[in-house]
Amino acid sequence: MSAQKYLLSLVAFLATQVAAHGGHEEVPEGEAVSGEPIDTTLWLHMILMTVTFGVVFPFGMVLGIIRSRWHVPVQVVATVVAVLAYFMGHAHKGRQFAKNIHASFANVLMLMLIVQVALGVYLRLHLEKGFQGRIRRYFVIAHGVVGKAMPLVSWAQILFGGITANGFCRDDHLGQCLAHFIMGSAFIAYGIVMTILLLVGQFWLRRTGRSQEFFDSAIIAVWGCINTFTEHRWGQPWVHNDLQHTTMGIVWWCAGLLGMWLSRKRNGRPKRNLIPAIVILLTGYAMSAHPQTLMLSTMVHSVFGYTLMAAGLTRLIEISFVLRDRPTLSADGSDPHSFQYLPPFLLYASGFLFMGATEEQMQLLSNAGVTHVSYILILYSVAFILFLFVNILLHIYAVHAFPDSATINTNTNTHAEDGFMPKLRREDSSSSYTVVNDGFPNGSAVNGHPRSRAEAQQIQDAEAFELQGLISEDEHDEHETASGSRRRKETSDYEEENLVSPK
Repeated sequence: MSAQKYLLSLVAFLATQVAAHGGHEEVPEGEAVSGEPIDTTLWLHMILMTVTFGVVFPFGMVLGIIRSRWHVPVQVVATVVAVLAYFMGHAHKGRQFAKNIHASFANVLMLMLIVQVALGVYLRLHLEKGFQGRIRRYFVIAHGVVGKAMPLVSWAQILFGGITANGFCRDDHLGQCLAHFIMGSAFIAYGIVMTILLLVGQFWLRRTGRSQEFFDSAIIAVWGCINTFTEHRWGQPWVHNDLQHTTMGIVWWCAGLLGMWLSRKRNGRPKRNLIPAIVILLTGYAMSAHPQTLMLSTMVHSVFGYTLMAAGLTRLIEISFVLRDRPTLSADGSDPHSFQYLPPFLLYASGFLFMGATEEQMQLLSNAGVTHVSYILILYSVAFILFLFVNILLHIYAVHAFPDSATINTNTNTHAEDGFMPKLRREDSSSSYTVVNDGFPNGSAVNGHPRSRAEAQQIQDAEAFELQGLISEDEHDEHETASGSRRRKETSDYEEENLVSPK
């Protein structure tokens, strides 16, 4: 009980400290920021917070998912740095800020961090007797939920920080700011989800009994409804781009409903379709022709539209010609086609281009004499870095979830390294294919050699994959026992329907 009292006292103290610090208000009347430059302390605050919440905490989260012994040390170091950087944000000189969302939201983020640390410490104490043993599972769930929410909340806070530092998105600029940052973030999130499903998520997707396009279309339909009724103030005159934004919303929910309908065959099996790709392409076309007041803004919006169109077009090519309506080329995501990386990356780039094209940003860059070419290259560079970071995190997870996929099999790897690709022939009209000469484990022999034991084990390891992630040490063994037989059946069904013909 003494440990629990200590934890409660620590949480109460830190919560008091967080609540006691607000934003700075020593700015001229009617202005968002003062005229002084950003000093060294504030720069350190921004850099440390971005690295900690944008890089180190997500890295530690993945280490927690794979139950690495480095999870606790990494998160402890990140927490200490985050707390120090938080107080640095209130100790700086130079530029001051009026009341803003970044200062208010910082309290929410730090309270979440305090709760997460308290839950982590409590779980590490392994208090499992009596009542504490019965409620422990709920603490495990809460720790997982807060941990997964932290990257999303951190992303929002980082954006708020950049907006506040420049005094953007106030008064009449708020509406278009919200549109750019929300839609841009949505494109990036869509790209991240596509990357996850491509590299580690196919078994989860199979368990849902739905194709990826069903979920894509459902989100598109919901977002279309929101846009239809929020892009224009109903009862007021139609101004600026209200009509174009509203009609785009109508296209989205109409197409989304169609995509959901087409995502299943007559027998209820999941079916790929091209509707989400077409919606992305049409959205890019509409955005590329968006009228703007500045030439710089016109060029950035045009490149954004072309990039989004390319994302839709490459997605269409991937489904139709690379995958040929199959869900994936490799069950564990260890060997995707190189072309499959293009659609998600182009969505990353589209998101950053759109977030970086607000009216105030364009005016600032135009006044500074920055050309659209330089600016677009910078935004593409940021997209490359984020895409790299997401791939690194997924690689760390995949090496743990599918260990055999990270090893070289001397019996069957030579032909793959030489560029051999499995040849497929259509068995019937149900989109099933027979693998000729190569395929997944349990398929036909390769060059007369039977499948190795390592390959068979690879499928078994793949079955243990959980996209939802955080499985506690306490529940891991029980979870594998309960779900093992179900996943073996999923793998068998997967091979039968999409990859290997019946013997």
